[in-house]
Amino acid sequence: MLSRLAPRIVAVTLLSLAYVLGTHWLMTRATASPWNVVGVLSPMLAAIAIGAWRAGQHLLGAGAALAIAGLCGQALMGVAVSAPVLYLAQHVGVHLFLAAGFGSTLRAGHTPLITTLAARVHREFTPAMVVYTRKVTIAWTLYFIAMAAVSLALFAFASFDAWALFANLLTPCAVALMFGAEYTLRYRLHPEFERSSIADAIRSYMHGDKPAAPRDHAA
Repeated sequence: MLSRLAPRIVAVTLLSLAYVLGTHWLMTRATASPWNVVGVLSPMLAAIAIGAWRAGQHLLGAGAALAIAGLCGQALMGVAVSAPVLYLAQHVGVHLFLAAGFGSTLRAGHTPLITTLAARVHREFTPAMVVYTRKVTIAWTLYFIAMAAVSLALFAFASFDAWALFANLLTPCAVALMFGAEYTLRYRLHPEFERSSIADAIRSYMHGDKPAAPRDHAA
């Protein structure tokens, strides 16, 4: 199964790398242009629109599509956006998109995202595991919101160097810390979780089959 997913993983990785490098070039080397903001933010917004629409989150998908149209309109009017503001919009936008993606699955009648992924990996799924994975989905939602808020606060009240340190160095460290803390807590509180690998997680995320949703329990 993983061998069939490998080309998709490689393609996504290469596209992501191309986007990062292209974004960096637009922000640091390209002549200032009102269209820079379109080139930097539109690929991310397009991915959000497509992913949200396919997931049935039509309001989020339509909002992302309208944002692209708004950026194009701004560029047509000749309104340029500075590179620091573009970096901020990219950093905050990614975190708010992830918060919306995780948080939307917490609505009544939906299965929390982490619950869905865990159910694809673990053969045995107890009610306690359902409750725990719902709490993890809430934790990730709050984490992404907090990161966006800190990013905005630092940009507004601290130096750009301080913000850049947070965005470029502390953000990936914070993600790694969040993953590590959750992994440790998971097996301390719920040893019944089967040990799973990164390959299992990738497969559960990219696999198209959708298992029956576990019965939700109040946290």
